[in-house]
Amino acid sequence: MSDILTLMNGRLNLAEKFTGALFIVMTAWWAVLYFSFGAQLSEQNLYWAASYQIIAWWGGIYGLMSSRAWGGFKSLMGKSILFFSIGLLFQGFGQSVFSYYTTILGVDIPYPSIADIGYFGSIIFYVLGIASMAKVAGAGVRLRNLGGKALALFIPMGMLIFSYAFFLSNYTFDWSSSLRIFLDFGYPLGETLYVSLAVLAFILSKNILGGIMKNSLTFLMMALVVQYFADFNFLYQAANSTWINGGYGDFLYTFAYFLMAISLIKIYRALKRFETENMASHDIT
Repeated sequence: MSDILTLMNGRLNLAEKFTGALFIVMTAWWAVLYFSFGAQLSEQNLYWAASYQIIAWWGGIYGLMSSRAWGGFKSLMGKSILFFSIGLLFQGFGQSVFSYYTTILGVDIPYPSIADIGYFGSIIFYVLGIASMAKVAGAGVRLRNLGGKALALFIPMGMLIFSYAFFLSNYTFDWSSSLRIFLDFGYPLGETLYVSLAVLAFILSKNILGGIMKNSLTFLMMALVVQYFADFNFLYQAANSTWINGGYGDFLYTFAYFLMAISLIKIYRALKRFETENMASHDIT
């Protein structure tokens, strides 16, 4: 498996090129359907919506493979990559179930459904990934100062208040479906938690490995933020019955999966660069 990664991360950077090519193909396909036909070709839209999840599957599998280079569960960084990869795969699972209902069965997907195992499961693993990444950066030590405590308090608090005011302030409880109530609250609050923690972790983690990880972490934070807005938009459109399969909301998910896949690739390459520079410095000494 390490030989595959070495091949995919050679001089031509095939992994990033392949991921970029997938994204370009999905984007061009979507743009034709959305801008030329106004997302009115329902069957073609469903086929596209069932196809872009390949980016999530590819990125998640690549991340699982590359986590071995960091030591897997034996290291905090390895666990962090594993958690993000599993979270991305959970997203792929949720999308696959969604597509099965809409494309194969030709019916609206129920809520809650098996797809929510994937969608909500990804939130849990993203939070675990951010927590592991924060430990690598020594976030606990940095949070002891006043500025760190303020960030840890105000970023999550501000986003939680916003999510509550937007989605839940006029919520009507239907106690006949306790699982639905749990998900109705869990989705916006869980997504707010991981994106606020991601922003906080990025601020505290930008100097990991002497700054080599800064570019990778930028893509990772962007992926989580875009994922948040994609989920935020879905909840809003679903609540207002304006969601369209193959619409701009689906493209937001495509972009989020692309950024997450690229970030996992860049994290792996950052490790290789770090190892190479360390080996060179040892040779000099």
